[in-house]
Amino acid sequence: MSSITTSTVKDLAIEMPGATRVFEKLGIDYCCGGGRSLSDACFSVGLSPEEVVQQLEAARSNENTARERQWPAESLGALVKHIIDKHHVFTRNELDRLEPLLAKVRSAHEKNHPELVEIEKLFSSLKSDLTLHMKKEEMILFPYIIALEDAVAAGRPVPSPMFGTVRNPVRQMRTEHDTAGDILRNIRKLSSDYSLPGDACASFKAAYEALEDLEKDLHQHIHLENNVLFPKAEEVEPNQ
Repeated sequence: MSSITTSTVKDLAIEMPGATRVFEKLGIDYCCGGGRSLSDACFSVGLSPEEVVQQLEAARSNENTARERQWPAESLGALVKHIIDKHHVFTRNELDRLEPLLAKVRSAHEKNHPELVEIEKLFSSLKSDLTLHMKKEEMILFPYIIALEDAVAAGRPVPSPMFGTVRNPVRQMRTEHDTAGDILRNIRKLSSDYSLPGDACASFKAAYEALEDLEKDLHQHIHLENNVLFPKAEEVEPNQ
């Protein structure tokens, strides 16, 4: 028990099958704030570490977790492809779908729910930030990571990037992830955890459900980059 509660949340998310689903359900940050011990993370959200450990153990024994890919054992190229194909594509599609939907809901309901004005503004910032963020990853950082892995595997000299070392863009990407995480937390707070008011129409319901789904996917997305892809790339790159 003690070894689990003193482990960091991000390490448990990487090593323990099913952990991310448990953390998502309980509101435990495992992507941007994954450096805390499980015990500290539990107390920060008012949960008993013992109860959370029981849920983690139950998730690990679930047969569905056996089919989960173990990304730390995969190549950097395979992980990059997964992030782009699954998470970047989903994020772009949902950002484009949500923008007019939130505008419609805000226009119809802002009189009784003024928080929708701020939610729409926050979402606009999130969309702008993530669109540029993903473009930088796909055009600059990810190609370098793949070239780096290929060069090391073939015993060739590693490419000399304009940014000096992979640690520099990784540091920037992590900062931008933190910003996205802050925006998501503010949206969740303003929406009272995506609770629908009594006068919510179908569009209102669709918007809140889509925002929550986007948040969950971004948590997985950021976790894979912050806690798996970036550390592996930093480890592969020779000392500069």
